[in-house]
Amino acid sequence: MEVKGIVSGYGRGDIVKGVDLAVGQGEIVTVIGPNGAGKSTMIKTVAGVVPARSGSIAVAGKEISGLSASEVARRGVAYVPQEANIFRSLTVRENLEMGAWVLPEKQAERLEMVYGFFPVLRERRDRRAGNLSGGQRQMVALGMALMVDPTALLLDEPSAGLSPKLVEEMFEIIARVNQAGVAVLMVEQNATQALKMSDHGYVLAGGQVKFSERADVLLNHTEVAELYLGVQG
Repeated sequence: MEVKGIVSGYGRGDIVKGVDLAVGQGEIVTVIGPNGAGKSTMIKTVAGVVPARSGSIAVAGKEISGLSASEVARRGVAYVPQEANIFRSLTVRENLEMGAWVLPEKQAERLEMVYGFFPVLRERRDRRAGNLSGGQRQMVALGMALMVDPTALLLDEPSAGLSPKLVEEMFEIIARVNQAGVAVLMVEQNATQALKMSDHGYVLAGGQVKFSERADVLLNHTEVAELYLGVQG
């Protein structure tokens, strides 16, 4: 995935102001930055939820900017928003089946794959998703995205609201998904943990990329550590 110079926002204001980033095949890329930096708007723009006002977004060399969110999903890009990411009144299985709308002929196959990643969802497949724990609801949301059989996965704060133990478990699941061949672009407030499992990292501030480095380099970058990782120099 290659993003070049995207500009987007709401109303008359620009929130994302010319962002460039890239996610190579099989990579995990994490975007960090302060609240209000434009991280969620950026990932929503890549997903087609917020239209790009200018710039280019390409997946496997094919342009997807200007496409609707549903068409972006058809191109193999799955998006998991931070909030309102499941249907609470539906069962776990019904949620997952909703996620297979792009590939109905592969629904059974993908369902087994998701249950392989999340055995607890198989056990709770007939429960209403709204009655699950926060961690299990996040598993449902991620499972719905995987039902699309994506080549790229966009995650907006996948660890939000989870206990430290569940944060670690969620990151382990994301790593397993990535090892199965899915590239991951992730916006995450748990910056240190996310960068430790990533290939590359970007720091977004004021709607622009302030730093772009290998993840291990960012982790040891004095200014980044002090400003964004909570490390005192």
